[in-house]
Amino acid sequence: MSKLKVRDLMTTQLVTLQPTDTVKKAAIKFAVDNISGAPVVDNRNHLLGILSENDILNTILKYQIALDDENHDSVILTYSMDSPTETDDILKKVSEEISNLEVSAIMTRTVLTTTPDTTIMEVLRAMIEMKVNRVPVVEKGVVIGIISRGDIIFALYKRKV
Repeated sequence: MSKLKVRDLMTTQLVTLQPTDTVKKAAIKFAVDNISGAPVVDNRNHLLGILSENDILNTILKYQIALDDENHDSVILTYSMDSPTETDDILKKVSEEISNLEVSAIMTRTVLTTTPDTTIMEVLRAMIEMKVNRVPVVEKGVVIGIISRGDIIFALYKRKV
């Protein structure tokens, strides 16, 4: 494992987001592609940031705290974000606001990146120290893949041919 390079384990079938994508679109992509985060890139695949489930949940929490501060009894997580039948006007307004937020408003802009030739142990050490789950792989300024903790764990147990 110590001689393995990022290129040996990285995912190249990359799911990316655009900065103008909405939180709703990002959440749907996460669910459909069974991922918990994705790089945010421009139209030339240059890295602008990264969005994770954590960023979305932190946003929901901020809105909930604001509701609590205003003494509303509404609880965002009891409401389906795309329910047309919600009778609580405040929740309806807040959920629409969150759903329509652009990814660029809540993404993490300072992103740990790696190159394809970095060793797995180097990137793993950085991931653990910085408490990140995924690291975009960048070559010549372009995102070419992503390496996640899951990729590394999977490599430990997959059958070698």
